[in-house]
Amino acid sequence: MGLLERLRKEWFILGIVLVIAVARLEPGVGVKGGPLKPEITITYIAVSAIFFNSGLSLKTEELTSALMHVKLHLFVQIFTLVFFPTAIWVFLQLLSITPINEWLLKGLQTVGCMPPPVSSAVILTKAVGGNEAAAIFNSAFGSFLGIVITPLLLLLFLGSSSSVPFPSIFSQLFMTVVVPLIIGQIVRRYIKDWLERKKPPFGAISSCVLLMIIYTTFCDTFANPNIDLDKFSLIIIVFIIFSVQMSFMFLTFLFSTRNNSTFTAADTVAIIFCSTHKSLTLGIPMLKIVFAGYEHLSLISVPLLIYHPAQILLGSLLVPTIKSWMVSRQKALKLTRQPKAPVKV
Repeated sequence: MGLLERLRKEWFILGIVLVIAVARLEPGVGVKGGPLKPEITITYIAVSAIFFNSGLSLKTEELTSALMHVKLHLFVQIFTLVFFPTAIWVFLQLLSITPINEWLLKGLQTVGCMPPPVSSAVILTKAVGGNEAAAIFNSAFGSFLGIVITPLLLLLFLGSSSSVPFPSIFSQLFMTVVVPLIIGQIVRRYIKDWLERKKPPFGAISSCVLLMIIYTTFCDTFANPNIDLDKFSLIIIVFIIFSVQMSFMFLTFLFSTRNNSTFTAADTVAIIFCSTHKSLTLGIPMLKIVFAGYEHLSLISVPLLIYHPAQILLGSLLVPTIKSWMVSRQKALKLTRQPKAPVKV
């Protein structure tokens, strides 16, 4: 089964489980406990599994070389943590005069403040054949920057009187992102030959974990008895989210492929996904911490819950197109570097 077919199958399954999740929930019923036990499996195991998986699958020399690609890292982090939230803020000033639910609009601003994702950008970059090492580095590095920068951005754009426990967030992120990645790299050294011979389905494993994260997060949100979604506002927000993603992906593509750019085609793929994707697994806990006690926290969370699966769906649909562009770009570059045959007189 090809990558695109597998992703489509996963999204078909995701649609079914989300419908079941929303249909079966009763007001006030959360998602703690049960066979999945998301308070343990999602908070501690799911993200750790994704990065342990990445540590096993990534060649150590590729990750080491990615550390030195400073220009790429600066581009991704400045775009996602500076340009993205600022552009959304400007856009929302125009939308504030419309009848769209104000709390959903505030939720759009929180999306802009989120750090890069810890999984989806890596999975899609790998699917295309882009610079996976750079994607992993920016996911981890952006997550650490997000521990400090994201709460500050949320306080700047939306305000909150809650204190943010930076030490506890930092320690949890270190244990669920960095430690599993390092352990995966160590384990890889001992089973490298077996991994290269058997080629385990790392991408499918990560995708299954993502499905579980999204399922439990939707359950937790729609179980809130105070959530009151306006259909018109919700439809408009979905349209805006897809429009923002497409526009920003196009912008990053233009910036990273301009004539004076030093980025390779593989770098551009990593930039497109890492700069425009936002973290759900870090975002939801941060929102709950920064906006603890907010009556409309559930509505604020909705745009992020939509943005995360939408970015994977849109990314998976664009995989063949981006891959085709990257291959043609690499072939063209190879042809220009080949020495020309001498002309016979």
